[in-house]
Amino acid sequence: MSFDSLGLAPELLRAVAREGYTEPTPVQAEAIPHVLARRDVLAGAQTGTGKTAAFVLPILQLLHENRPTPRHPIREAHTRRRSFAPRPQIASGLPIRCLVLTPTRELALQAEEFVKTYGRERPVRSATIYGGVGYEAQFKAIQGGPEIVVATPGRLLDIQEQGKIDLRSVEILVLDEADRMLDMGFIRDIRRIIALLPPRRQNLLFSATFSDDVRALAATLMHDAAQVQVARRNAPIELVRQVVYPVDRGRKRELLSYLIRSGRIDRALVFTRTKHLANRLAEQLDSDGIDAVAIHGNKSQGQRIRALDDFKEGRAAILVATEVAARGLDIDGLPHVVNFELPTVPEDYVHRIGRTGRAGMAGDAISLVCIDEADLLADIERLLRGPIPWETVPGFEPDRRLRAEPIRELIRGGRSSGGHLRRSAPRRNPVRAAVRQDGPRRHAGHAPRPATAPAAHRAAASHAAVPLAGAPRTFVTLPGERFARSTSGS
Repeated sequence: MSFDSLGLAPELLRAVAREGYTEPTPVQAEAIPHVLARRDVLAGAQTGTGKTAAFVLPILQLLHENRPTPRHPIREAHTRRRSFAPRPQIASGLPIRCLVLTPTRELALQAEEFVKTYGRERPVRSATIYGGVGYEAQFKAIQGGPEIVVATPGRLLDIQEQGKIDLRSVEILVLDEADRMLDMGFIRDIRRIIALLPPRRQNLLFSATFSDDVRALAATLMHDAAQVQVARRNAPIELVRQVVYPVDRGRKRELLSYLIRSGRIDRALVFTRTKHLANRLAEQLDSDGIDAVAIHGNKSQGQRIRALDDFKEGRAAILVATEVAARGLDIDGLPHVVNFELPTVPEDYVHRIGRTGRAGMAGDAISLVCIDEADLLADIERLLRGPIPWETVPGFEPDRRLRAEPIRELIRGGRSSGGHLRRSAPRRNPVRAAVRQDGPRRHAGHAPRPATAPAAHRAAASHAAVPLAGAPRTFVTLPGERFARSTSGS
């Protein structure tokens, strides 16, 4: 299939060709005709599959059809009527006809860049609204009369409450990365924004996963929606090779430095759970002679952009990020994702590792797991419905005398997992019974064999991706047993 068969205008086809694309991705091939037909669309696709272009291209075309007459500024008469809410200041030019909501600044900027790139021959004025920067430039952009507004929910509501934006003419609503917005707690903001829009409009919802929450939101928005399901439910990208390296918490940074210095990791996005640890880890890697930068919510927009540019342009080999800060990041050709700490929400693991293994290129997802995270790992494996291969790096075998202090219990107790953890006296971790089906356990990840470090890496790289949803699981092994076996050689 070619882009010519999707019903796009010649100007848009030329713009696509200039970018070097000849064939649409599956989500583009399925979604674009539905959007052009003005249907509501519920589309699920993993990150890196071209879903942004899947809505930007047809929207640019729709906005050029039946374009309204530009309006003039409205001078509202002064009245003595008491009002508790600022009245919207109507901009000159065309009204806002398309609203795109995204979870992060980075994703908002990326969407607007697509609008500019593909709209060169069919220019459409756009504005981007996000937090972390001043208001004045965004007020000015809105007053210029954009037809497309790309915004994060919180800043959009801030501006609306100041009476600086009018959303009463929106014809198309796009929720991009809807699952991430729900994970970040934006559901109330989204519902408040929807209440400001005309009831008759086209709704497009794009999401990396079709979770129950996403489907519930779609049910309240959409009418006779076309469903495009490219991604398997909660399935990681198939080209991602996954491996767990068991290690004591206090030696994680040492192991990460070793993996980088030994050539197993050459360029990586490294995830932590806290801002404090992201900063500290980047500083520690720098002290080890490894160029590293960090991004998190306490960094200014300028600092985040500089750090990301340093990583993309090769001035830094390692980008350390928190979950929230990394949402919406688009990094081409990323070979490695490292979970320095496992996420507390299993679905976040899928989103993290989905940043590698894109566009037909293989990638590696490496998790440094201590015994405190055994329950988190078990939850992730239940979601994946299959075990993640294990490899023990010689010299970094975990101390099996240590007793687990589960991360969730520490969080519930108000103690940050990124700080120093006080351990109880060392105690041998009991070996628990494994529940198996008929036949011996043959998965290489559950019976680590002695090997040199390079050999262990080759073995990890040879593993196929972990079994996905629907695949039968031949055994269940409790995390405590795996930690005991990884150090006992049995």
